[in-house]
Amino acid sequence: MNAHESIAELRRGLLDKRYSAVELTEHCLAEIDTSASLNCFITVARDEAVAAAKAADAAIARGEAGPLTGVPLAHKDVFCTEGVRTTCGSRMLANFIAPYDATVVSKLAAAGAVCLGKTNMDEFAMGSSNETSWFGPARNPWDPERAPGGSSGGSAAAVSAGLVPCATGTDTGGSIRQPAAFCGVTGLKPTYGRVSRYGMVAFASSLDQGGAFARDADDVATLLKIMEGHDPRDSTSTDTGPTAFRGPEPMTIGLPAEYWDNLDAAMGARLEAATRELEAAGHALTTLSLPHTRAAVSAYYVIASAEASANLSRYDGVRFGYRAEASEDIDELYRRSRAEGFGAEVKRRILTGTYALSIGYYDAYYLQAQRVRRLIRQDFLDAFNRVDVIAAPVTPSVAFELGAVTDPVDMYRQDAFTIPASLSGLPAMSMPCGMLDRLPVGLQLIAPHFEEGRILNLAAQYQRRTDWHRRHPDISIDAGSRAEREGADAV
Repeated sequence: MNAHESIAELRRGLLDKRYSAVELTEHCLAEIDTSASLNCFITVARDEAVAAAKAADAAIARGEAGPLTGVPLAHKDVFCTEGVRTTCGSRMLANFIAPYDATVVSKLAAAGAVCLGKTNMDEFAMGSSNETSWFGPARNPWDPERAPGGSSGGSAAAVSAGLVPCATGTDTGGSIRQPAAFCGVTGLKPTYGRVSRYGMVAFASSLDQGGAFARDADDVATLLKIMEGHDPRDSTSTDTGPTAFRGPEPMTIGLPAEYWDNLDAAMGARLEAATRELEAAGHALTTLSLPHTRAAVSAYYVIASAEASANLSRYDGVRFGYRAEASEDIDELYRRSRAEGFGAEVKRRILTGTYALSIGYYDAYYLQAQRVRRLIRQDFLDAFNRVDVIAAPVTPSVAFELGAVTDPVDMYRQDAFTIPASLSGLPAMSMPCGMLDRLPVGLQLIAPHFEEGRILNLAAQYQRRTDWHRRHPDISIDAGSRAEREGADAV
């Protein structure tokens, strides 16, 4: 019994009565306590989890088990959870308790999942390292001195460390795929609109999309089947029917030159080996071009910051959230509440977005970024006339050390390979495909709109031929012992 087992394996153990949901939940809670130094969780919902596990055991005894009954999971702390605080990794919401559940939360609970708590994240999902969290950074289980990625770093790290078998995340510009790659787990960003955003605290409304982390593609597919579907409470959610899973027939996989040409040789070798494995499985590889890719980061940070500026204006110190004390008037209350409640990166993006939307600059920046966004989307649509799936790097490097990337623009460039699919609203995922310097490497798979089944099927085929997704860090080794062991291994 451990959280490194798949959802299917854990369900068999529960249904065969090898262990109870309460025993499994208490085991995971103990692992969370033991691994507190990784800082994966902002809130551990201990009492609520045990109560849900008891209800799961009762449902199993009645023969009424659902697809996730008794399976532990964690939610990124951007999803509202009734009775359990939702902080978004910010001082602004450090004590906020939502009066309702997000649709993603309620759907997974209805399927029987046991929520253990809320995972750490970059503040308001703005970051690529989890270092902007008011609660301190989550740490990468493969090396606690390195970043787990962001913004969903706590979820990815918790799954990687075996604290939970699966977790939710959100992806605005790469916030599921990059942490999945850094932590060596499988992570999926569905098509924009596939999963309801109701109850998911907004960063950039035209980009935000909920998704999932798990050990392998089969588990992610299980979660997607539960999370997806039209929600009348979210006007951007779509009614396209359930995900169709493509069979094992051969696919044509496109390799965009703009992603592959400037990779470090060692990183490129790991990724190329993964694509050759897909070729050996019967799929065809072909090169292609996505010519507007290089403009994606600039366009994204104009659009996302503009939307953040609008969305975060609701935090004023009056209705909910952090409220500055002893303000003399309403203007001072607004200024001080926002100055004290938001962190530096959130302020930077609000200011950037406000500038881009201001009179005299709206056409030059925001509208121009939207034009570029349309060109990037068209590049993908043209490419999918030739190929079934696109394969690309997720990140330019393996996980970097905490504190190593101090220039905000350099941090933004960490998302260069993930942002284009986000701007285009496409489904994309990261799957583990190798190791470099004892750290995981992820391969990104991108599909046409609402064709999540293609990339999940392709990833599942790859994972049946390899074991990278089964490897996990030994979190019992502290940083000093890890360095000593690695030094001895290098001799």
